Amino acid sequence: MTRYKIILEYDGRNTVGWQVQGEGASAPSVQGLVQYAIFQFSGQRAEVAAAGRTDAGVHAIAMPASFDLENSEHDAETVMRAVNFYLRRMNAPAAVLSCEIVPDDFHARFSCTQRHYKYIILNRRAPAVLDAGRVWWVPRPLNIDAMRSAAAKLIGNHDWTSFRSSECQSKSPIKTLDIIDIIDDGQYITMNFSARSFLHHQVRNMVGTLAEIGLGKPYDIDEIFAAKSRAAAGPTAPPDGLYFVSAEY
Repeated sequence: MTRYKIILEYDGRNTVGWQVQGEGASAPSVQGLVQYAIFQFSGQRAEVAAAGRTDAGVHAIAMPASFDLENSEHDAETVMRAVNFYLRRMNAPAAVLSCEIVPDDFHARFSCTQRHYKYIILNRRAPAVLDAGRVWWVPRPLNIDAMRSAAAKLIGNHDWTSFRSSECQSKSPIKTLDIIDIIDDGQYITMNFSARSFLHHQVRNMVGTLAEIGLGKPYDIDEIFAAKSRAAAGPTAPPDGLYFVSAEY
């Protein structure tokens, strides 16, 4: 058996997200597309595990993933070229940026020690055209200072019940957010998030709440944490502006 680690870039639009869905899914999954490409060149049905299970509409700049091939004599370069060849044939919105052979105990999800995401808001009166589907368009001016003050209270170890989806399957709502950074260039607002792991919709719920605060809504982060209720926080931001940036091992 040979275990491979690949780094994927993908556009989450027109997919159901990373994970393979059941029969009758409205669109393909990124995982399913990659697994089919691997099967096409190797004849093996490998299960590909990723560092993050992104939702429909969420993008990835450098998503690590790993899989095994039995009795494989393929070097990493050959695997990368072959997977990309079949992804292109399917017009799949994904590409393998790199590939390497890794030890058998490596796992793209469980070996990960840090995950980095970013969220992009287009804050201008004119709607998104070239960036449509890749940013969240907010036409009203946002108060960046208010958003940064609120964001500072999100850093640290907390009970994130108010910021996670009701469908979240994590056993515990306790997580530690290591970094949140908000960069404003006058039109694009980029929020960077880093943590060992995140709950389902945690980033999008944080962004939705911070945007409401930027619009002048009277949300208080301490009160939201204390409430331990999803209803206490702001709305879930759309998936369009969310990107899985990278992972550390």
